[in-house]
Amino acid sequence: MSAIKGNLVLAGLAALLIFSATASLGVGAHHVSLSDMLRSLQPLSSEDETTRSILFDIRAPRVVLAILVGGALAMAGTILQGLFRNPIVDPGFIGLSSGASFGASLYIVFSIHVPLIGNLFGARALPVAAFAGAIVACLIVSRIASVRGRTAITILLLAGVAITALAEAGTGILSFLATDAQLRSLTFWRLGSLGGATWVLLGSIIFFFLFPLPFLPYLSRGLDLFSLGEREAGHLGLSTEVFKNLAMAVTCLLVGAAVSASGTIAFVGLVVPHILRLAFHPSHRFLLPASCLLGSSLMLLADLVARTMAAPTEIPIGILTALLGAPFFLWLFRRQRLEA
Repeated sequence: MSAIKGNLVLAGLAALLIFSATASLGVGAHHVSLSDMLRSLQPLSSEDETTRSILFDIRAPRVVLAILVGGALAMAGTILQGLFRNPIVDPGFIGLSSGASFGASLYIVFSIHVPLIGNLFGARALPVAAFAGAIVACLIVSRIASVRGRTAITILLLAGVAITALAEAGTGILSFLATDAQLRSLTFWRLGSLGGATWVLLGSIIFFFLFPLPFLPYLSRGLDLFSLGEREAGHLGLSTEVFKNLAMAVTCLLVGAAVSASGTIAFVGLVVPHILRLAFHPSHRFLLPASCLLGSSLMLLADLVARTMAAPTEIPIGILTALLGAPFFLWLFRRQRLEA
């Protein structure tokens, strides 16, 4: 794909993101027009305080969180699919999402017995617990996949499947031990939601979303070389072990931060990069930013549907992404089998 065409597509995806963000800010139980939004930005605006509060205290942090979570999951899926050279790999397949879910479940069930954690981290305690669970799962999987100082990609994927099963079993046991109130919290968190978005939460996790950005040019070059095969990438000058470790570290940061803030939201990391690959056959220099933009837009639109379809109640966003992603995964799997 030419550079001009790639830039035009990125501009179109950026426009889609702006449209999705504007719609998410304006549409809801209290409709806010575009003119009202623009007036509310003026320091001496006569816009009423209710509209200002809805825009800046409720919807704006939710929009920012949707952009961060959607972009992070889509980029993580892009990196993993390039690393494994397999278009049906999802961040959930290597145990990160399940590890984060188990960490959050531990905090929900046992926080009453260990109040020190809540006192230490306050409103950030649940995201911190989920992020710690994702990191622990990543370390275990990476350790299992390390053979004589080298990371075996196939073993990494299989270890992720095993860790996912163990984490899900542990979460099931915690659900059995939970009280009714804790069980409701567990269920709602595991289904995924952006309803807990606040500026405090965003301030506590924004670093983990932004830290991987400087490494993206190196990752895009390495993933393009990896598409030729790991041995060939090494012959072309890529330090494959350093690259694999960096790719896994970036993925852990992105997925851990996303799941810790929003719960388990499946299939975004599977669907978005593959749609772009089918449409454009791009290099990763284009695919990583394009996945970020499209993933953010998809998350914004899914969240908009989740909170308006059955208003005043809210549908867990993980249900909507599963309804979209599961049929796509089955179609993709069937397509792979027919081509084999």
